[in-house]
Amino acid sequence: MSRVAIVTGAARGIGAATVRGLAAEGWTVVAVDVCRDDPRLGYGLGTRAELEAVVADAARAAGDGGAADAAASDDARLNAPRVQAVVADAIDPVAMAAVVAEAERVHGGLDAFVAAAAGISGGAPQWELPPDQERAVLELCLDSVLVAARVAIPALLRRPEPRSGRFLAVASAAATRGLPMLAAYCAAKAGVAGLVRALGAELADSGVTANAVSPGSTRTPMLEATARLYGLPDGADAFAAQQPQRRLLEPAEVAALLVWLAGPASGGLTGAILPVDAGLGL
Repeated sequence: MSRVAIVTGAARGIGAATVRGLAAEGWTVVAVDVCRDDPRLGYGLGTRAELEAVVADAARAAGDGGAADAAASDDARLNAPRVQAVVADAIDPVAMAAVVAEAERVHGGLDAFVAAAAGISGGAPQWELPPDQERAVLELCLDSVLVAARVAIPALLRRPEPRSGRFLAVASAAATRGLPMLAAYCAAKAGVAGLVRALGAELADSGVTANAVSPGSTRTPMLEATARLYGLPDGADAFAAQQPQRRLLEPAEVAALLVWLAGPASGGLTGAILPVDAGLGL
């Protein structure tokens, strides 16, 4: 029977690439996205059509057209797709608890949760940024991870011993670098890093680990939105110059580390914040 993962922020960017990567490795994946815009932000978020396209791509990557695991033991699991799209708000604890409960009911349990939902706003000093925009960034980038930990870790711990559960989050190089006019984003991602370190200590010898990846500038719609906040005429490509490798990362490069962290080989690693940043943190 394949292992079961939930991924938030799955319609685009790193979340979408992680859904594809996990599916290609044989995982059963529940791909979650809110699929609606946030009026507090100045750009469009992922859509239902994008989420469904990611799921279709991932099902093809799984090599079974999205079919359920043939080794499943009951009718619900036999009829369940290997890769599933779910529209839910990552910052809503009730909605996310329902997503986790349904994954357990249909697929028999939860083995990994990847908290990749995020959003960006800024373009002004912290004291001038409208409070609703600041709150949107904190909710999307930090509160969503707090909610994920609250609803997912108990499910990971419900797996019988010896466990190998994985709680994973997407932090950012912004967690350790002071980026002008992106103070809320820096604060939120630093919060993600601190949370993951604490979870690693709290989970201790439970068999469940907590880790995060810390991407540099990655070619995503959110990076394009960041370029517009800075008024960069060359768009997201302008950020390549700040990274020692002089290039942007692709979402699949970040996802590859998340897929590895979700697997059995990462069992000796917990409370870690691992950079995938083209050298930005040097």
